[in-house]
Amino acid sequence: MLFSSVFFFFACSKNKGVSSVNEENLFSIEYGNFEDEINLFDISDVGSLSTYMTMHNGFFYIANGESKKILELNSYGDLLNLFYNDEEMESQKFADKNARNSTKKAISYPFNQLGPLAVDSRNYLYAADVLPAEKHEHDESQRLLLNFVILRFDSDGNFVDYIGQQGPGGTPFPFVKNIYVTKLNELVVLCTTNEGPFVYWYNEKGFLLYKIPITHQTIPDPVKDKDDTSGGKFYSSVGNVVPDWSSHKLFIHVDYYQEAVDSDSKILNGVDYAMSWLYQLDLETKRYEEPLEIPSYENVNLDSLTKETYEIPYDFLGVTENGWFFFIIPDDNGYLTQMVQPDGQRIIKRSLSADHAKNVYASLSLSDGGIISGLFIQSDSAKIKWWRTDSLIY
Repeated sequence: MLFSSVFFFFACSKNKGVSSVNEENLFSIEYGNFEDEINLFDISDVGSLSTYMTMHNGFFYIANGESKKILELNSYGDLLNLFYNDEEMESQKFADKNARNSTKKAISYPFNQLGPLAVDSRNYLYAADVLPAEKHEHDESQRLLLNFVILRFDSDGNFVDYIGQQGPGGTPFPFVKNIYVTKLNELVVLCTTNEGPFVYWYNEKGFLLYKIPITHQTIPDPVKDKDDTSGGKFYSSVGNVVPDWSSHKLFIHVDYYQEAVDSDSKILNGVDYAMSWLYQLDLETKRYEEPLEIPSYENVNLDSLTKETYEIPYDFLGVTENGWFFFIIPDDNGYLTQMVQPDGQRIIKRSLSADHAKNVYASLSLSDGGIISGLFIQSDSAKIKWWRTDSLIY
């Protein structure tokens, strides 16, 4: 699972009694144009960064959109495989084709503008990429630009094909927010549309199994009957959408907000966060199962003369193979992660240290086994680290 963010945190928040998970600083990646470096051009322009990371079985895959290449590295930072655009890197000396028994590979492919990536159990690599402008399409009815495809490479680095909406060679996707692969080596593509998230689910061969629009009209409304009894109306905000690892189910995180109405004047004076729910949608039956309420983050403001406490929703980071749900939010010390057991009976909270003052941008990833890893963009280099949160849920 992949989670990318620019850091927004709460300077006056305090978390007492939450234990920390020791971070492991694994390696650094220098900035530049060599094979084992990444190029970010101008890290002060955060909005333009297009660099993503995922970890699979202890190996790290980094899609560096700025230099149009993908690096595969081990946990020591050694470059194992390189996928590159030869127009951006005309000569590379990383892999010697004449060397016998070389396990290193350098694969040339005309990447255009790389996005999120994923790796399945066969070591097939999937990478979102933007098509050249002349191949863009438009969905006039939905007012969408269709310009993303998912590239597939096999375990030897050979290009297999690209996946579009209908499957291999299909119509391009709208903006791809994230991609996932399941235990069955099935590809799940999460897109962003004007109406809300849209999920495409494919089998191992790349053929379309499900198309799932997620809108305010399609998700259940647990607060429908509360509008008349609790004051102002409720509004929903769909957050992250994540597939289950071993079954055809989707987990949908929804935050709810309620109008704040003055009890005396009956005048609307704002909108307050109310609650968060995690829904489970069974794609085979097309039915929603009983939702799970997710506790919020309590932020304590100590700047004012009086102590103020207010609630903020967590972001949904992902789900592990054994069914634990991971939620995360930045705070003074780095991040606070909340791990929720499938039935909600057990909740574990841990603090993950990170220096927001040094970090310009981050790409966080949750493995199927429950390890949180991160790529942190800093002024001098990019840092790779992880937290062994897996030890807490097994």
